[in-house]
Amino acid sequence: MDGLLSTGDLAGMLGAADLLVLDATYTSTIPGAAKQDPRAEFEAGHIPGARLLDLDTLVDAENPLPSMLPNARIFEERMAQLGITAATRIVLYDNSPHHTSCRAWWELRMFGVKAAILDGNMGHWRAEGRPVETGPHTATPSRFTARGPAAQIRTLDDMRTTSEQIVDARSAARFTGEEADPRPECAAGHMPGAKNIPYGRFFDSDGHWKAPDAIRAVFDAAGLDLTRPMVATCGSGITASVIVFAAHLLGHEIALYDGSWTEWGAQPDTAKVTGA
Repeated sequence: MDGLLSTGDLAGMLGAADLLVLDATYTSTIPGAAKQDPRAEFEAGHIPGARLLDLDTLVDAENPLPSMLPNARIFEERMAQLGITAATRIVLYDNSPHHTSCRAWWELRMFGVKAAILDGNMGHWRAEGRPVETGPHTATPSRFTARGPAAQIRTLDDMRTTSEQIVDARSAARFTGEEADPRPECAAGHMPGAKNIPYGRFFDSDGHWKAPDAIRAVFDAAGLDLTRPMVATCGSGITASVIVFAAHLLGHEIALYDGSWTEWGAQPDTAKVTGA
Protein backbone atom coordinates (compact mmCIF):
# COMPACT_ATOMS: atom_id res chain seq x y z
CA MET A 1 0.00 0.00 0.00
CA ASP A 2 2.07 2.89 -1.29
CA GLY A 3 -0.04 5.18 -3.47
CA LEU A 4 -3.30 7.12 -3.46
CA LEU A 5 -6.50 5.97 -1.74
CA SER A 6 -10.01 7.32 -2.27
CA THR A 7 -12.19 8.19 0.70
CA GLY A 8 -14.37 5.20 -0.22
CA ASP A 9 -11.37 2.87 -0.18
CA LEU A 10 -10.31 4.11 3.24
CA ALA A 11 -13.85 3.94 4.66
CA GLY A 12 -13.95 0.26 3.73
CA MET A 13 -10.65 -0.39 5.51
CA LEU A 14 -11.47 1.27 8.85
CA GLY A 15 -11.40 -1.09 11.78
CA ALA A 16 -8.69 -3.34 10.38
CA ALA A 17 -6.30 -4.30 13.18
CA ASP A 18 -3.18 -3.51 11.18
CA LEU A 19 -4.38 -0.15 9.80
CA LEU A 20 -3.27 3.21 11.18
CA VAL A 21 -4.47 6.54 9.81
CA LEU A 22 -2.19 9.49 10.54
CA ASP A 23 -3.16 13.16 10.34
CA ALA A 24 -0.11 14.90 8.85
CA THR A 25 -1.35 18.50 8.93
CA TYR A 26 1.59 20.89 9.34
CA THR A 27 2.01 24.64 8.98
CA SER A 28 4.66 25.75 11.44
CA THR A 29 7.54 26.70 9.13
CA ILE A 30 5.76 27.79 5.95
CA PRO A 31 5.97 31.59 5.63
CA GLY A 32 2.68 33.21 4.77
CA ALA A 33 0.66 30.11 5.62
CA ALA A 34 -2.67 30.64 7.32
CA LYS A 35 -2.30 30.03 11.03
CA GLN A 36 -3.57 26.60 12.01
CA ASP A 37 -3.52 24.54 15.17
CA PRO A 38 -3.26 20.97 13.87
CA ARG A 39 -3.80 19.44 17.31
CA ALA A 40 -6.93 21.47 17.99
CA GLU A 41 -8.26 20.70 14.53
CA PHE A 42 -7.54 17.01 15.04
CA GLU A 43 -9.35 16.92 18.37
CA ALA A 44 -12.32 18.78 16.87
CA GLY A 45 -12.79 16.03 14.31
CA HIS A 46 -10.72 13.33 12.66
CA ILE A 47 -11.10 10.05 10.82
CA PRO A 48 -12.04 7.34 13.34
CA GLY A 49 -9.02 5.67 14.87
CA ALA A 50 -6.60 8.24 13.47
CA ARG A 51 -3.62 9.60 15.37
CA LEU A 52 -1.89 12.95 15.01
CA LEU A 53 1.52 12.49 13.42
CA ASP A 54 2.62 16.05 14.31
CA LEU A 55 5.36 16.72 11.79
CA ASP A 56 6.91 19.18 14.25
CA THR A 57 8.13 16.07 16.10
CA LEU A 58 9.88 14.80 12.97
CA VAL A 59 12.46 17.52 12.40
CA ASP A 60 16.14 18.01 13.12
CA ALA A 61 15.84 20.54 15.97
CA GLU A 62 19.60 21.12 15.96
CA ASN A 63 19.66 22.25 12.33
CA PRO A 64 19.09 26.00 11.86
CA LEU A 65 17.17 25.28 8.65
CA PRO A 66 13.43 24.66 9.08
CA SER A 67 11.74 21.25 8.92
CA MET A 68 14.88 19.29 8.03
CA LEU A 69 14.76 15.49 8.13
CA PRO A 70 15.42 14.10 11.63
CA ASN A 71 17.91 11.38 12.43
CA ALA A 72 16.90 7.72 12.74
CA ARG A 73 16.74 7.82 16.55
CA ILE A 74 14.19 10.64 16.59
CA PHE A 75 12.17 8.95 13.88
CA GLU A 76 12.16 5.58 15.64
CA GLU A 77 11.10 7.13 18.94
CA ARG A 78 8.17 8.93 17.29
CA MET A 79 7.01 5.83 15.43
CA ALA A 80 7.17 3.84 18.66
CA GLN A 81 5.11 6.51 20.47
CA LEU A 82 2.44 6.19 17.78
CA GLY A 83 2.35 2.41 18.16
CA ILE A 84 3.70 1.70 14.69
CA THR A 85 5.35 -1.63 13.91
CA ALA A 86 6.83 -3.15 10.76
CA ALA A 87 3.44 -4.73 10.03
CA THR A 88 1.39 -1.51 10.30
CA ARG A 89 -0.39 -0.31 7.17
CA ILE A 90 -0.33 3.50 7.18
CA VAL A 91 -2.63 5.98 5.45
CA LEU A 92 -1.81 9.68 5.64
CA TYR A 93 -4.08 12.69 5.25
CA ASP A 94 -3.92 16.40 6.02
CA ASN A 95 -5.98 19.59 6.20
CA SER A 96 -3.27 21.82 4.80
CA PRO A 97 -3.39 23.76 1.51
CA HIS A 98 0.25 22.71 1.18
CA HIS A 99 -0.69 19.00 1.06
CA THR A 100 1.72 18.20 3.87
CA SER A 101 0.81 14.51 3.88
CA CYS A 102 3.25 14.32 0.96
CA ARG A 103 6.05 15.53 3.22
CA ALA A 104 5.11 12.90 5.80
CA TRP A 105 5.03 10.25 3.05
CA TRP A 106 8.54 11.21 1.93
CA GLU A 107 9.93 11.27 5.48
CA LEU A 108 8.47 7.86 6.25
CA ARG A 109 9.98 6.45 3.06
CA MET A 110 13.38 7.88 4.00
CA PHE A 111 13.33 5.41 6.90
CA GLY A 112 11.91 2.50 4.94
CA VAL A 113 8.25 2.97 5.88
CA LYS A 114 5.76 2.87 3.04
CA ALA A 115 2.38 4.57 3.27
CA ALA A 116 -0.60 5.57 1.18
CA ILE A 117 -2.06 9.07 0.94
CA LEU A 118 -5.78 9.83 1.10
CA ASP A 119 -7.08 11.65 -1.97
CA GLY A 120 -8.95 14.35 -0.08
CA ASN A 121 -9.05 15.96 3.36
CA MET A 122 -11.44 16.17 6.31
CA GLY A 123 -13.60 18.57 4.32
CA HIS A 124 -14.11 15.95 1.62
CA TRP A 125 -14.59 13.23 4.25
CA ARG A 126 -17.25 15.21 6.11
CA ALA A 127 -19.00 16.31 2.91
CA GLU A 128 -19.50 12.66 2.01
CA GLY A 129 -21.17 12.00 5.37
CA ARG A 130 -18.45 9.68 6.59
CA PRO A 131 -17.90 9.01 10.32
CA VAL A 132 -15.91 11.50 12.40
CA GLU A 133 -14.29 11.03 15.80
CA THR A 134 -13.40 13.79 18.26
CA GLY A 135 -10.92 14.16 21.10
CA PRO A 136 -7.24 13.27 21.46
CA HIS A 137 -5.81 9.97 20.30
CA THR A 138 -4.32 7.27 22.48
CA ALA A 139 -1.68 4.77 21.48
CA THR A 140 0.03 1.80 23.05
CA PRO A 141 3.77 2.32 22.48
CA SER A 142 5.55 -0.20 20.30
CA ARG A 143 9.09 -1.07 19.36
CA PHE A 144 10.17 0.27 16.01
CA THR A 145 13.38 0.00 13.99
CA ALA A 146 13.98 2.06 10.87
CA ARG A 147 14.95 0.35 7.65
CA GLY A 148 16.92 1.43 4.61
CA PRO A 149 15.54 4.38 2.63
CA ALA A 150 12.96 3.93 -0.12
CA ALA A 151 13.28 7.61 -1.05
CA GLN A 152 16.10 9.88 -2.20
CA ILE A 153 17.52 13.03 -0.59
CA ARG A 154 19.95 15.65 -1.88
CA THR A 155 22.21 17.99 0.11
CA LEU A 156 23.67 21.39 -0.69
CA ASP A 157 26.91 19.76 -1.80
CA ASP A 158 24.98 17.42 -4.07
CA MET A 159 23.15 20.35 -5.66
CA ARG A 160 26.34 22.30 -6.31
CA THR A 161 27.48 19.62 -8.76
CA THR A 162 24.24 17.94 -9.85
CA SER A 163 23.50 17.07 -13.46
CA GLU A 164 19.93 16.10 -12.55
CA GLN A 165 16.91 18.00 -13.81
CA ILE A 166 15.76 20.47 -11.14
CA VAL A 167 12.07 21.21 -10.62
CA ASP A 168 10.92 23.96 -8.24
CA ALA A 169 7.49 23.74 -6.56
CA ARG A 170 7.22 27.41 -5.52
CA SER A 171 4.88 29.93 -7.09
CA ALA A 172 5.82 31.43 -10.45
CA ALA A 173 6.31 34.85 -8.82
CA ARG A 174 8.81 33.51 -6.30
CA PHE A 175 10.54 31.37 -8.92
CA THR A 176 11.10 34.28 -11.30
CA GLY A 177 12.07 36.68 -8.52
CA GLU A 178 9.16 38.98 -9.24
CA GLU A 179 8.18 38.42 -5.62
CA ALA A 180 10.76 38.71 -2.86
CA ASP A 181 11.42 35.62 -0.81
CA PRO A 182 9.49 35.69 2.50
CA ARG A 183 12.69 34.89 4.34
CA PRO A 184 14.77 38.10 4.35
CA GLU A 185 18.07 36.23 4.36
CA CYS A 186 17.21 34.54 1.06
CA ALA A 187 17.78 36.10 -2.35
CA ALA A 188 15.02 36.16 -4.93
CA GLY A 189 14.92 33.83 -7.92
CA HIS A 190 15.77 30.19 -8.53
CA MET A 191 18.59 27.73 -9.13
CA PRO A 192 20.27 27.76 -12.55
CA GLY A 193 18.57 25.43 -15.01
CA ALA A 194 15.55 24.79 -12.78
CA LYS A 195 12.06 24.40 -14.21
CA ASN A 196 8.98 25.59 -12.36
CA ILE A 197 5.87 23.59 -11.48
CA PRO A 198 3.85 25.34 -8.77
CA TYR A 199 2.66 22.36 -6.73
CA GLY A 200 -1.02 23.27 -7.04
CA ARG A 201 -0.96 22.29 -10.70
CA PHE A 202 -1.21 18.63 -9.77
CA PHE A 203 -4.69 19.08 -8.30
CA ASP A 204 -8.14 19.58 -9.76
CA SER A 205 -10.21 22.57 -8.68
CA ASP A 206 -11.97 20.47 -6.02
CA GLY A 207 -8.67 19.65 -4.32
CA HIS A 208 -8.37 16.06 -5.51
CA TRP A 209 -5.33 14.78 -7.36
CA LYS A 210 -5.47 14.94 -11.13
CA ALA A 211 -5.68 11.73 -13.14
CA PRO A 212 -2.34 10.14 -14.12
CA ASP A 213 -2.47 11.37 -17.72
CA ALA A 214 -3.09 14.91 -16.50
CA ILE A 215 -0.22 14.65 -14.00
CA ARG A 216 2.08 13.49 -16.78
CA ALA A 217 0.95 16.45 -18.89
CA VAL A 218 2.04 18.83 -16.10
CA PHE A 219 5.59 17.44 -16.21
CA ASP A 220 5.59 17.50 -20.00
CA ALA A 221 4.42 21.12 -20.12
CA ALA A 222 7.33 22.12 -17.90
CA GLY A 223 9.81 20.46 -20.24
CA LEU A 224 10.75 17.70 -17.81
CA ASP A 225 11.59 14.12 -18.75
CA LEU A 226 10.50 11.66 -16.06
CA THR A 227 12.74 8.96 -17.50
CA ARG A 228 15.80 11.00 -16.55
CA PRO A 229 17.09 11.73 -13.00
CA MET A 230 15.29 14.62 -11.33
CA VAL A 231 15.35 16.46 -8.02
CA ALA A 232 12.54 18.56 -6.55
CA THR A 233 13.04 21.72 -4.51
CA CYS A 234 10.82 24.44 -3.03
CA GLY A 235 11.11 26.90 -0.14
CA SER A 236 11.89 24.55 2.75
CA GLY A 237 11.41 21.01 1.46
CA ILE A 238 7.68 20.76 2.17
CA THR A 239 5.86 21.31 -1.13
CA ALA A 240 8.71 19.76 -3.13
CA SER A 241 7.42 16.48 -1.73
CA VAL A 242 4.18 17.03 -3.69
CA ILE A 243 6.22 16.80 -6.89
CA VAL A 244 8.05 13.71 -5.59
CA PHE A 245 4.72 12.01 -4.86
CA ALA A 246 3.27 13.07 -8.24
CA ALA A 247 6.21 11.41 -9.99
CA HIS A 248 5.76 8.33 -7.78
CA LEU A 249 2.15 8.03 -8.93
CA LEU A 250 3.51 7.70 -12.46
CA GLY A 251 6.02 5.04 -11.46
CA HIS A 252 9.09 7.30 -11.21
CA GLU A 253 11.21 7.94 -8.12
CA ILE A 254 12.83 11.39 -7.92
CA ALA A 255 14.93 13.02 -5.23
CA LEU A 256 14.16 15.89 -2.85
CA TYR A 257 16.57 18.69 -1.94
CA ASP A 258 15.75 19.04 1.75
CA GLY A 259 17.44 22.40 2.35
CA SER A 260 15.73 23.84 -0.75
CA TRP A 261 15.71 27.59 -1.41
CA THR A 262 15.96 28.43 2.30
CA GLU A 263 19.46 26.99 2.18
CA TRP A 264 20.49 27.71 -1.43
CA GLY A 265 19.08 31.23 -1.53
CA ALA A 266 20.92 32.26 1.65
CA GLN A 267 24.37 31.07 0.54
CA PRO A 268 26.69 33.90 -0.58
CA ASP A 269 28.42 31.72 -3.19
CA THR A 270 25.49 29.96 -4.91
CA ALA A 271 24.24 31.15 -8.29
CA LYS A 272 20.76 32.64 -8.37
CA VAL A 273 18.76 33.28 -11.52
CA THR A 274 15.77 35.60 -11.99
CA GLY A 275 13.20 35.63 -14.75
CA ALA A 276 11.44 32.72 -16.42
